[in-house]
Amino acid sequence: MKCYVCEKSGNATEAIAVCIVCGMALCKDHLVRADIDMWEGGYPFPPSKLKKKLPRILCKECYDALITQR
Repeated sequence: MKCYVCEKSGNATEAIAVCIVCGMALCKDHLVRADIDMWEGGYPFPPSKLKKKLPRILCKECYDALITQR
């Protein structure tokens, strides 16, 4: 599988990961590894943040969208 971002620019770089949010294939130059907060809770709310974060691989667009939401 090829990196989607590289392929759009005419390069053929092998993908090494997939964005957990949008599913885009990514090479090492276009991925972001981030520790994302985990939340638990059901009904009734409020949810609570867990003590540990979960490591995730994201594309830059999804990473920016998640960071903006915080």
